[in-house]
Amino acid sequence: RKLPQFEISPAYILRGLAAAVAAGAAVGFLWGTILPGAFGFFTIFIGIGLGYAIAEPVSWATDRKAGTALQVVAAAGVVLAYAVRSFIAYDTVFPTGDLFGYVALIVGAVVAANRLRY
Repeated sequence: RKLPQFEISPAYILRGLAAAVAAGAAVGFLWGTILPGAFGFFTIFIGIGLGYAIAEPVSWATDRKAGTALQVVAAAGVVLAYAVRSFIAYDTVFPTGDLFGYVALIVGAVVAANRLRY
């Protein structure tokens, strides 16, 4: 039998998904309006903050459960945040030539997944 922390029912996945969508949309909107441009090396720190800002609400909504399914949900929330930011800043969901934005996306997804790691 698994530990209760790692037993993730479909209800918990839906709760995590709702938190990821809400946090991803809110963080993406803030990112697109406050910091729409590229910041070079400092984009890594934006990605770290992005990952924590998405993973923490997912963790909170699922009663601090952890597992692969919730890692995927949190990473999808980071992708949603990037899509919202890109739509606000560039009027397209996944722009070409946005190298630093993609770096922030990858770093954020990795941080979010590691936050919900078992």
